[in-house]
Amino acid sequence: MGNGLDGTIPGCVGNLTSSLSHIDLQDNNFHGKIPENFAKRCKLQSFRISNNHIEGPLPRSLVNCKDLYLLDIGKNKLNDTFPFWLGDLDQLQVLILRSNGLYGRLDSSDITFPFTRLHVVDLSHNNFSGSLPIKFFENLHDIKEGYGKKVEPVYMKDELAGNREYYVHDLSFTIKGFEIEFQSLLTSWKVIDFSNNQFLGEIPETLGELHSLIVLNLSHNCLAGSIPLSLADLSELESLDLSSNKLQGRIPMELNNLGFLEVLNLSQNNLMGLIPHGKQFDTFTNDSYIGNLGLCGLPLSKSCDSDKETPTKFDRDDNKEVLNWKFSVLMGYGSGLVLGLSMGYIVFTTEKPWWFIKIFERVQHRFAKWYRSKHTEA
Repeated sequence: MGNGLDGTIPGCVGNLTSSLSHIDLQDNNFHGKIPENFAKRCKLQSFRISNNHIEGPLPRSLVNCKDLYLLDIGKNKLNDTFPFWLGDLDQLQVLILRSNGLYGRLDSSDITFPFTRLHVVDLSHNNFSGSLPIKFFENLHDIKEGYGKKVEPVYMKDELAGNREYYVHDLSFTIKGFEIEFQSLLTSWKVIDFSNNQFLGEIPETLGELHSLIVLNLSHNCLAGSIPLSLADLSELESLDLSSNKLQGRIPMELNNLGFLEVLNLSQNNLMGLIPHGKQFDTFTNDSYIGNLGLCGLPLSKSCDSDKETPTKFDRDDNKEVLNWKFSVLMGYGSGLVLGLSMGYIVFTTEKPWWFIKIFERVQHRFAKWYRSKHTEA
């Protein structure tokens, strides 16, 4: 890794994979093709040749490496269609094909995508076309089912290495337009990056089923239609980039439910209407929205025409909830006053204040907790 090596990858490497478990040749000057003779009983678990000058297709003999959990061939000059046959690798968790010359459609109805264990898939900076592959997203079971599991996050490592532990390290992802390198990768880190391709059509609703997704980047494509409401179900999402597409309509107010969202980029689209406010949306700057001439409201300097901007259902329901909350608070205070007077009378007539104090403190604690939660939501 990063040794300044050049030349071609020796053909004997493929034969050695019956005993090798990890190959890391990234950040060198290798050129030519990847050897096509990966052994029948290949023991390879990670194969990394990113940031070289490798050409040609990805050899199909890689399918012999049934234990492969990480494949990183990014930043090369590979010229091939999407390797659907990699779906036969049941252990594959990290697939990075970024910055190559890969091309073709991924939305064929005849293609299956059994990539059930994938945590990270990066197809960015290629020439893929057609609609976004709904079947592919439907089969990402580890990203679907990882949500809600009460498991302490650990660093992604090779579970097949016996006493030795090989951690997934030195992977980079594009977040907020910058390439950020991670020294170690948590198992909870779930990423889909299809940016900088030629995908068109609408963003499928099925993306909303990937509940443990952390990063979603679909920027710099030709996606049209509206932002699907189902994205509001991605409760673990921290970074959403839909910039530089042809998206239309309003920004769904429901996206306000994304409590962990730290990065939002909707710039350079055809969005219109009032920008949502409150919660996470109050933290985003102009950069998140520039290039959408129809958007108005903070943080943009363009104000909304109150005659044209009628409240959405979300706004009406929110205002109604606030009114109900204020009424409930007043009722609570009134009930509390009556309860206090009554309990005070009992205390002084029975001369046993200890049980009153316990009850009062418990009720006070519950009411304060309820009050704070309502006040935060409002």
